[in-house]
Parts: sequence; C-alpha cells; structure tokens
Amino acid sequence: MANARYQDDLYQAVNGEWQETAVIPADQSRTGGFNDLADDVEKKLMADFAAVAAGTKPAPDAEFGQAVALYQKASDWATRDAAGIQPVLNRLSALQAVADFTSFNESAASLSNELFPLPFTFSVDPDMKNTKQNAVTLSGPSLILPDTTYYADGNAQATKLRQVWHDMATKVLAQTDLNAADQATYVADAEAFDNELAKHVKSNEEWADYPKAYNPQSFAEVAKQFGDFDFTDFAATVFPAKPDPVIVADPRFLAEFTQLFSAETYSRYQHWAYVTELLSNTGYLSNDLRILGGTYGRALSGSPEAPSQAKHAYRLANQFFSEPVGIYYGRTYFGEAAKADVTSLVEKMIATYKRRLGNSWLSDATKTKAITKLDTMVLKMGYPDAADPVYAKLSVAPADDLLTAVTKLAQVRHADNLAKLTKPVNRNEWAMPGHLVNACYDPSRNDITFPAAILQAPFYALKQTASENLGGIGAVIAHEISHGFDNNGAQFDEFGNLSNWWTDADYAQFKTKTQQMIDEFDGLETEGGKVNGKLIVSENIADAGGLAAALETAQNLPDADLRAFFMNWARIWRQKARVEFQQFMLAIDVHAPAKLRANIQPRNLDAWYETFDVQPGDGMYLEPAKRVHIW
Repeated sequence: MANARYQDDLYQAVNGEWQETAVIPADQSRTGGFNDLADDVEKKLMADFAAVAAGTKPAPDAEFGQAVALYQKASDWATRDAAGIQPVLNRLSALQAVADFTSFNESAASLSNELFPLPFTFSVDPDMKNTKQNAVTLSGPSLILPDTTYYADGNAQATKLRQVWHDMATKVLAQTDLNAADQATYVADAEAFDNELAKHVKSNEEWADYPKAYNPQSFAEVAKQFGDFDFTDFAATVFPAKPDPVIVADPRFLAEFTQLFSAETYSRYQHWAYVTELLSNTGYLSNDLRILGGTYGRALSGSPEAPSQAKHAYRLANQFFSEPVGIYYGRTYFGEAAKADVTSLVEKMIATYKRRLGNSWLSDATKTKAITKLDTMVLKMGYPDAADPVYAKLSVAPADDLLTAVTKLAQVRHADNLAKLTKPVNRNEWAMPGHLVNACYDPSRNDITFPAAILQAPFYALKQTASENLGGIGAVIAHEISHGFDNNGAQFDEFGNLSNWWTDADYAQFKTKTQQMIDEFDGLETEGGKVNGKLIVSENIADAGGLAAALETAQNLPDADLRAFFMNWARIWRQKARVEFQQFMLAIDVHAPAKLRANIQPRNLDAWYETFDVQPGDGMYLEPAKRVHIW
C-alpha cells in the first residue's frame, strides 16, 4: 500500500514508502515522527555529556555539572558489577525490620521518608478549586499489569505478561539472601497483593476524567477510613502542616482500604513492598541485574534489547536533572531568536482561536468566558529562564554507590514536594523540560508548554512553507490551546480553578458533541486491537480543534497550499511500532493511535474534501451528517 491514494488513506499515501523500509531499533518500541526527533536530541546531549565527563568541554552551570557527576557514577560499570545486588539488600534491611502491623504503624513515616512503597500514595499538588494553594492528594499504588481491565478472566495478553513478570521476579529474588521457600512466598504474596489492589483502584479510562479525581474529604474522615493504620500520627510526622482537607483522587480505593491492608494482611503487603522495591532498583545495580530487571518492561514495549550502557547512564542522569539539561539544550540548540519567533506563531494561533470561538455555536455569555480564558492563557515557550531552585539542592557525593546517590536525590525532590503544602502554588513551574519532544496544557494553571525540542522539522522549520508549518507545529499549538476546551479543560476557568463557567444549554450541547467524538473513534480496529473512544476523547477533541484552527490560519495565507498542509499533518504522525507496544498503549494512552490521528480528523473538515476531491466511495470520505465539529 505504499502508493495509496490520498482520497483513500492520507496516512499511507504520505508515509507508505517510509513505513515499508523503516526499521525499529532493537532497543526501542517504535520509530518515526516524535521518536526520530527525540533520538536526535538524545544523540546531541549524550555527546555533550561525554565531552563534559572527559573534561574536553566545561559544564555550563553547577546543576549540569551534578548531572554529569551522576552520569559518571552510572557509567562506572566496574564498581556497579563488583557490588552486584548488595546495595539494594542493604537498603531493604530497613523494610525487613518492620516485622508486623504494630511496627509498621510506628515506622510508616520513616519508611515514607525513605521512599519505600506504602499501601497508598500521595503528593502535594494545586487544589483544583483553589489553584492558589496546594493540597495533599491521596490515591492507591500502581498495578503490575497496565490497567485494571487486564485482571478480567480470560485475558490472554495478561496471562503472558504475568508469566514474564513472575519469571523475572523469581530470577531476581534468587540472587537475594532469602532462602528458596521465602523467595517463592514473597513472589506469590506480591502477586496476591497486586490482584487484590486491582479490585479497588480506578481504570485508566476512569483516570482520564480529571475532575473526578477531585474529592476533598476532611482529615478526620480520611483517617477513619484507614482503619487500624494510624494516619493521624503518620501525617503529623510526614507533612509540614495538617492536610485538611485531603483530596482523595480515588474514593473507592480509600473506602475499601482495609480490605487491602490490615494486621491480617500485613505480611502480604510487606512482601509486595520488598519485591516492588527490589525490582524498581535493579536499574541502579550491576549490568546483569539492570538487563534482567528490565525484562518485564521490554515485554510491554516489545523491545528485544535493553538500552546500551551509555544510553542508560545518560537517561538516568537526565531523569534526575531534566530541567537543567533542558535549559542547556534550549540555549545551545534553539536560542532566543527562535523562541521569539515561535512565541509570535502561538500568539497568532490564539488570535485565530479567539475568532473561531467568537463565531462558534456558543451563546454570548459562554463565549465571553471562553475568550477570557484564552486571554489569560500563559505561554511557556522553549525553555525556562532558570531551573527550579530544587535543582541547586541536588548533589552527588563521590563516596556513595549509585543506588544511595539516586535515593538521596529522590528524597530531596520528595521533601521539596511536601514543603509546598505550606507555600502558595508556583505558577512559574514548567511541566516539561526544554529537550523533550512534546507539548502540554495544564488545566490547573491554564498554561501551555512548548519545549524547544519539538520546534523543529517536520513540525516547524524555516525551510518549510508556512502551510507546512501550520499543518505541523501550528496544529500542535492549537491542539494544546484546545485542551483548555476539551471535556476536562472545559471544567476549569481562566485561573485554572475547577468551576462551571458555561450556561446549562451550552454545556449540554458540548456533552452531545463530546459523545459524537467518542462514537467516531470507539471500536475502530488497529493492529494492536480496538480503540476505547472514551479513554482518548480529550486528546481527540484537542486534535479536532487544533487541526481546524490551524487550517483556518492556513486558508488566510496569501499563498495557501492546503495539500501541503494536510500532507504535513499526516507526516508528523508517522510511526512504526511493535505490536506489543501498540497493545500496551491502547490500554493506557489517552491519545489515539498515530495513524488514526492522521486520518480521522481531516474527514471532519469540508476543506479536506475540496482539496483532494474526495468523493463518496473513497476510503477517506465521511458523509456530512457524521462529521464532528466542536471547535
């Protein structure tokens, strides 16, 4: 199908020849589009890290210097291999010492500060209804399998993944100081705890509805639901102030908490925590353990090989120092002139969006509120001017082994997050570093972030025509703007507060249109399986609004080339992915598969039919009554 007609399959017509010859690297799950750009960024930064480590290039600042220090420690394979599994066994001794439920009540705060897995999770985040202040958000731990849907009887994919995880855990535990009987018990208990947990936590589809994660409860109400676990004493030790209210992100999990965790089930939890902590730290141990401990992750992604030692070391350092690394990348490879140019493009796209909202189906009252939200939207372009102050607190002690070093770094970040409880929300924080090939909208801050790394071809380039750039970065920019008005973002006001700013009639019509978008995608067949329209609806609304707004901007160009516009839209979604990865993403990702993103949204636009003379009977034809128009 390399030479498909545009009228039948836009994605295949643009990307077919590439698709036939593209090779997915052995250590990756996909290639093309975003991934090609990310690979290029990574190569540049790996070379720069190596140069600074070798002393042939100076570190641009102290934070970058610490990142390189961590990179050097991660690259010391002789030391890591010699230490073997011992560093994590030393760490796990603290967990092993907490022998029963009574001891856990006494030690839970210490275990939390030491970053051991607890039977619940928490973080400090902006309060959705008052985003000037922070609040504690509470939810359950992560599952082993990708989603609660995998735990249903008869799921063949789950059976395969469970076996991979079981075999991996068994092999890693065989290298510990536990006897053979205990090893088997620990693995069985970890699986049993996970199976029970799956009965009480939200699915990914449920998590995709952000506002439903806002369930404030009084401290006393929360503490009561923990049963015999003394949450009151725990909170008094862990938090800098009493969290009242607590935002319960998954109310059912908390209401059913005692079914998961109690004195009777404590040993099951402890063994789950031991296995979880052991496996999560294999990446900081010997090379053999790094590769063994990544077996399950590779089964999920379909990647046959682990990343090279050099990639591993760079990625580990980047994980802990992403913002300083992103600032370096932005200043070195992007620059202030390009930053100003793209900021101008975003401002033009917002102006287009404002015109479209003004001419939309909304009533005047709702239009006014929507335009106010646009006017107050904060733009974060390229990279921040300075790194968050927490990075200045991160240091890598030469004497520490790698696991100890990264644990200390993580503890500093954790303590910094908890300290926010008594501080106002910092709206200057960036959600993404400058070297990430991505973009995002934050409904609680009403801001959009465009890292420098995405602002390159095929998304954006001076050598591309204006129409091509609008089909690429223009549509991506308008996509992020559209998130302010998707099924989640539409429930937040211009200050990022969860607030109803709609008339009842307008919101009822919006929900009808949202359901139309769900229906347009739900059940579509892909190589990896069927699409869940409800899981991906927010991103599809953003794609639809983004493409429509970018199209209108392109139509107003004096030299508009709509063929080039639509072709570049299809080009940016070019992707070749392993089937295992496709299956994984269908379960967890709120985005539609790449080919569907390229092909479905153009069919909703009248200009698509005019540009390529698409007629009834063509593969890309959709009858007018079924075309979904929201923004």
